[in-house]
Amino acid sequence: MHTSLHRQRKFVHIFLLTIWKKAILRLKMAVLPIVTGERTPILRAKTKPVSKVTKDVVTLIRDMEETTRAAKGAGLAAPQVNRSERVCIAMISKKLVPLVNPEITWRSRERETAEEGCLSLPDIWIQVPRAAEIIIQFLSAAGRQRELKLSGFDARVVQHEVDHLEGILITDHKRENIL
Repeated sequence: MHTSLHRQRKFVHIFLLTIWKKAILRLKMAVLPIVTGERTPILRAKTKPVSKVTKDVVTLIRDMEETTRAAKGAGLAAPQVNRSERVCIAMISKKLVPLVNPEITWRSRERETAEEGCLSLPDIWIQVPRAAEIIIQFLSAAGRQRELKLSGFDARVVQHEVDHLEGILITDHKRENIL
């Protein structure tokens, strides 16, 4: 009986410690300032791949998630918070999903055009043609290799965020449509 009581106390202790750690992590999350301006150098630079998902990368991801929620956005890329890592957050199936080193490995020939805005270009809305479906490979926040086939809004958001990682803004698509 004494051993059973000891196990229960140990379980409760570990459970409370886990809840406490999660609460501390939430407190440590920050809403980061969003970089704006079509000519801002970091928004025009290609990002650098992440060699390993570290605690610093996970912190960046959490801060970007918090920033995206605060801005009521559908996604956010590292350059938009003044960072050069190849990391973005995208709304997929109505959830914010972190994408580390995302690469679009396939795009459908079918295109869909829809209006897009951008947190880094406030008050600008542009009709942007995008692939209707894509396949994307990336690392999760846990460092695991993943692959998703996306369509519709999910595919659009991911393509928008991956563009940011390549230094491409929605205004560049406007120029393509004119030419």
